[in-house]
Amino acid sequence: MTEHPVSAEDKQRTAALLNDLWQRNLPLLEQRMAVLERATCSPLTEELRAEASSVAHKLAGSLGMFGYKQGTEIARELELELESTSPDISRTACLTAQLRSVLFPES
Repeated sequence: MTEHPVSAEDKQRTAALLNDLWQRNLPLLEQRMAVLERATCSPLTEELRAEASSVAHKLAGSLGMFGYKQGTEIARELELELESTSPDISRTACLTAQLRSVLFPES
């Protein structure tokens, strides 16, 4: 397979498309963060734990595409914590706060 060099114009176009996609998905991202933040409150029901785990999984799978490598790593940790039989709520809260600060540094 022959590799073709990527021009600066192509890189800029890709960055602009990703930025547009990110901006359009901010409301969904806020909804997902709200689920994670609700999961930091006691008591954590099984339904909320499963929903939050699913959200963390989705974020872990998608944030890297937007350049949020650290966000992906935090989301993976959250997913693992939420999949455990008895998640540590304080750890979940800490990871969720870290994820929010990575994704929304101006908040």
